Amino acid sequence: MCVGIPMQVIETGIGSALCRARDGEHQIDTRLVGEVATGEWLMVFLGAARERMSEEAAHQAADALGALEMAMRGETDFEHLFADLIDREPQLPEHLRREAQSAEGKRGG
Repeated sequence: MCVGIPMQVIETGIGSALCRARDGEHQIDTRLVGEVATGEWLMVFLGAARERMSEEAAHQAADALGALEMAMRGETDFEHLFADLIDREPQLPEHLRREAQSAEGKRGG
């Protein structure tokens, strides 16, 4: 499994950028996302930026990674790191919702 890491661009280059992550600075390949600007947030997999993301999404991803690190250490008090998920029902993606509604209609009729 490959885990994405949110990183913030601190210096731009041609086809790459110097980015800051929780564990320090990294030179990141940006050819898949095109030109990037200083301050922009990127989701990075194996040294390559795969998508641009909002600052809010970057913080949520960083919190989830923090929770994973806590769980790996055997800690259990990390619910606060999933504040965006607490007290809400999970939602299927639109294409799966249509499929589920279709299947439900077939069972009911």
